[in-house]
Amino acid sequence: MAAARRARAGDSRAGFRRAADEQSPAVPQGLIRAARKSGQLNLAGRGLGEVPQHVWRINLDTPEEAHQNLSFGAADRWWEQTDLTKLILASNQLQCLSEDIRLLPALTVLDVHDNQLTSLPSALGQLENLQKLDVSHNKLKSIPEELLQLSHLKSLLLQHNELSHLPDGFGQLVSLEELDLSNNHLTDIPTGFALLINLVRLNLACNQLKNLPADISAMKSLRQLDCTKNYLETVPSELATMASLEQLYLRKNKLRSLPELPSCKLLKELHAGENQIEILNAENLKHLNSLSVLELRDNKIKSVPEEITLLQKLERLDLANNDISRLPYTLGNLSQLKFLALEGNPLRTIRRDLLQKGTQELLKYLRSRIQDDTTSPSEEPPVTAMTLPSESRINTHAITTLKLLEYSEKQAAVIPDDVFDAVRSNPVTSVNFSKNQLPAVPPRIVELKDSVCDVNFGFNKISSVSLELCTLHKLTHLDIRFVMSVGLPFPVSTLVFYLELEHLSVSNFPVMTLYGGEACVQITAHLCLSRTLLLEGNPFRTPRAAILAKGTAAVLEYLRSRIPT
Repeated sequence: MAAARRARAGDSRAGFRRAADEQSPAVPQGLIRAARKSGQLNLAGRGLGEVPQHVWRINLDTPEEAHQNLSFGAADRWWEQTDLTKLILASNQLQCLSEDIRLLPALTVLDVHDNQLTSLPSALGQLENLQKLDVSHNKLKSIPEELLQLSHLKSLLLQHNELSHLPDGFGQLVSLEELDLSNNHLTDIPTGFALLINLVRLNLACNQLKNLPADISAMKSLRQLDCTKNYLETVPSELATMASLEQLYLRKNKLRSLPELPSCKLLKELHAGENQIEILNAENLKHLNSLSVLELRDNKIKSVPEEITLLQKLERLDLANNDISRLPYTLGNLSQLKFLALEGNPLRTIRRDLLQKGTQELLKYLRSRIQDDTTSPSEEPPVTAMTLPSESRINTHAITTLKLLEYSEKQAAVIPDDVFDAVRSNPVTSVNFSKNQLPAVPPRIVELKDSVCDVNFGFNKISSVSLELCTLHKLTHLDIRFVMSVGLPFPVSTLVFYLELEHLSVSNFPVMTLYGGEACVQITAHLCLSRTLLLEGNPFRTPRAAILAKGTAAVLEYLRSRIPT
């Protein structure tokens, strides 16, 4: 019993009380008496500026009732009091904790969150039974080395402090299962983290981390890892070996691609929104059979691979605010999907009003279009084991309902005749052959001369702009960005004369002047009917950058002023 221990210790102050402590309204004696019975004392939200001394000495001092009732039949039975195991001091005004905390060696839980602590006492290291320590929402700038002696500590909550570094010996806390370091000023993680093999939940969100140590993969028990809002550009490939991982948060970083996680068979949630991810590969998805939440909003993703349909347990898919122009219709076969966010994407194959009808209506629409998305077997190229799902499809539905002829992102050197044949008598107004390997404008484009007004040849290897384009007399929008050319040859002048273009985009075209020499001035001046002329990303010598920055009207005015009279 605690009373017997006090007698053996010969504490000279045992049996004495401090009058100020006993009379303090902040800590009623009723709470102290109850704490001696239960081993738990809750002093949260009492406006304490310091902890009264008799709280630290609760295990040592003889209680008041011992002097008032010595009957062995008394209900209070004070001599059987329990040592304090749980102390809650949260939401007070404490600026420090006394070293006398060592007088509470039986503590298993200490909660001092939401105070004004700037440091912790070294005596914390003597609380050898401590299992949970919550010092979050304070003003701590460092952690005492002595805290690393707490070998039984399972939960350490340090979030919302001012920590800029951690002790190198952090790995000594081998019993840790939960560690929250979020909302601090950490710039790196000590290598000793690899020793935290029992860690289940690790929160590193809202720090200043630029990378994660590769040996983080040694945490074989880790189920939840939160790295939200840091400065990560990559994650270590070793992360892929963390077989126990169930939740991974990578939001608000600087990632350009998703990590490949072949061994993360148990991963249920992957959050990577608000990054700079441009490509979503099949390799990013095909191993994640347990995934139920995939959040990729506010990135730069341009397409969704057919392999997303392998995620048959997916319940939430957030692709909002990306650059996605079309979806695989087989997405409708995700039977568990309850939430699909697509707003903020330049989708061409799905009407806006359909997006507003909700997930189930959208999935129903996608399922209904699966058959339309494929041509008959006689029109398809032969499918082999090496044929990707996206390579064996012609979107006939887009042709008939959206007047869109699309054969983009196929890495094709030629546009198959089947693509043009699929148009039949349908009047196509838009053509998208971007992101292929086309060396020239397809000659059969002339077959669309009576209807097409929007043509996209961006991201190809076109070396010259052919005269076929000049026959497209309804053309108002031409996109030839990022083509692998050394220059725009003379036929573009003919193109400019013949077409009343409203939008000409030659951004990031590797040319030194727009058409070259004096012809540049003469030809470009005829773009007076153009409403938009995009030229950014070109290494121009003339016009000067200051003129380009003023927009289309200023560039055209400059060019007209250079025409020889």
